[in-house]
Amino acid sequence: MAHSSLSQQKQNATLTSNASHPFGPHILPNGEGVQFRLWAPSAQTVDLMLLNASGKHTIIPMQAEPNGWYTVEAAEAGHGSRYQFRINDTLNVPDPASRYQPEDVHGPSEVVDLKQLSQKDIHWKGRPWEEVVLYELHVGTFTPEGTYQGVKNKLNYLLELGVTAIELMPVADFPGQRNWGYDGVLPFAPDSAYGTPQDLKDLIEAAHDKGLMVFLDVVYNHFGPDGNYLHVYAQPFFTGRYQTPWGAALNFEGPTEVRQLFVQNAFYWLNEYRFDGLRFDAVHAVYDNSKIHFLQDLVNVIRQQIEPDRHVHLVLENDDNASPFLSGKKEEGYNAQWNDDFHHAAHVIATGEEGGYYQDYALPTSGHSPITHLARCLAQGFAYQGEPSSYRGNKRRGEKSAHLPPSAFVNFLQNHDQIGNRAFGDRLNQSADPQALKALLSCLLLSPSIPMLYMGQEWETEKPFQFFCDFEEDLAGKVREGRREEFAQFPEFALPENRERIPDPSAISTFEHSKLDWRELDQPKHANWLKFYQRLLAIRKTTIVPLIPAMVHGDANAHGYEVFETSGMQVRWRLCDGRYLQLTANLGQQALTAPPEILDNLNSERFELIDSSAPFPLKNLETDNQLLAWLVVWQIG
Repeated sequence: MAHSSLSQQKQNATLTSNASHPFGPHILPNGEGVQFRLWAPSAQTVDLMLLNASGKHTIIPMQAEPNGWYTVEAAEAGHGSRYQFRINDTLNVPDPASRYQPEDVHGPSEVVDLKQLSQKDIHWKGRPWEEVVLYELHVGTFTPEGTYQGVKNKLNYLLELGVTAIELMPVADFPGQRNWGYDGVLPFAPDSAYGTPQDLKDLIEAAHDKGLMVFLDVVYNHFGPDGNYLHVYAQPFFTGRYQTPWGAALNFEGPTEVRQLFVQNAFYWLNEYRFDGLRFDAVHAVYDNSKIHFLQDLVNVIRQQIEPDRHVHLVLENDDNASPFLSGKKEEGYNAQWNDDFHHAAHVIATGEEGGYYQDYALPTSGHSPITHLARCLAQGFAYQGEPSSYRGNKRRGEKSAHLPPSAFVNFLQNHDQIGNRAFGDRLNQSADPQALKALLSCLLLSPSIPMLYMGQEWETEKPFQFFCDFEEDLAGKVREGRREEFAQFPEFALPENRERIPDPSAISTFEHSKLDWRELDQPKHANWLKFYQRLLAIRKTTIVPLIPAMVHGDANAHGYEVFETSGMQVRWRLCDGRYLQLTANLGQQALTAPPEILDNLNSERFELIDSSAPFPLKNLETDNQLLAWLVVWQIG
């Protein structure tokens, strides 16, 4: 097949018009072909290899441009064309900005004209942040099909549950057929194990048709260990100055192309697929000492260029508890951060576990009771706001957060990490008393922070969510042994034979065992749990959500808490009209005596009841001042 190329003058004009989107194939107008670009500063030569339907390929030399770029335009290419890049006449690699990999990470890339896909939700503007109730799910294990279509088939169920947004764990192309998604190597390509780009677009549009938002988890801190070739032809992508837990750190202090790839990726998901929000994984491992940190640069560009009438939500996972990235204003900065502190404190209350990072939330080492940590999370965001962390060798952790609105924090009792990073992937309901769970769920779902559920939690599934992957055997063996060594420090896994019981991440049975069993909903126990969640989410929608925009923020003293005895707390959030949202709770197994001031607030005629886990007014309260075990009362006034 003959190769066709446009004039150099026309090519330069195209490059100028496309300067803000340099990575990946660019489909030219009027059927004139496709422009291919690759940043390969470590390569001597780069060729484009176009594949035809019979598997034969045409080799087209690419022209070297300034700053390590290689470009070419191929008139014979278009939507559906498959291609690779040949580096130095020896190595064939996929496009790092591939839009689709039908033959997995080592195979050819495929040109996808997203404008040819359905665009019927172009007028969808999203929903305000205060309405968000997140439901995190893993596409491959959420349904028996394990596909985008399978998720689409469950949208009516999610709507009836009462959530308003689904959050997909990473879908960027990963090696093999099963993975959590955090080993992705091609950040623009939805993994073919779940379906086609059209299938993903159909899911998002169907969700929007029902008023549901769709978030995507993206990973900008590392590339996975198998299928990434950037180290061969674009070595400046990585730096030896820092090291992440997962390999070489990305060089955000280096060439602008490194930032450019990920900024473009964020816009790609938000604009081309119309995702409503992004969750940025483990940004504490995004190392950058530049004048403007990459994360700040990224959010500035997104907020400046996204349509002003569109609701786009940006959420961080940041173990450093760095509050400056968060904003107290609508649609500025990052909306919120996953609040691990809330989870850890609640988990200690529910289970009594004190190992690992839970030691920071247990009384002996932290100096504060678990109830104090939880109350502080509810009122002020972070539990650790600069205090020393015993788990981290008494290093100070976190920054002040009381000035931020409660909605700047995403709280949860379960997520993929807190389940899947346990040795057997067991869920909270397998170790916590049901009454404790109900009390903590009330604190989660009716507080003005943004709540998140993990798939199957709403019926307290008995299915685990275990760590799984699908690497080739050499790497699979290293992952298997590495995971078992992680648990060697725990007494129950000190013996090698006990560690052998930990599920093999590469075994297909580990993946299959992690799939939800929807037949559980036919059992009364699980059906009743679902009704409990639905009831609380209905209360949240009608009563709590309207209050969130009226919460005072910017004042570190606006929201406060009191704790009493070992398990009692009263939390109050001030509204702009002078009223308060009030939570009174005993999160313990024994009844306790409440101080007079707590009882005065609880019994005050100014407060109207929102919800109570016991008949209200509380029996015998005035005579013995006793708050029942696992009592939760919500009021406003």
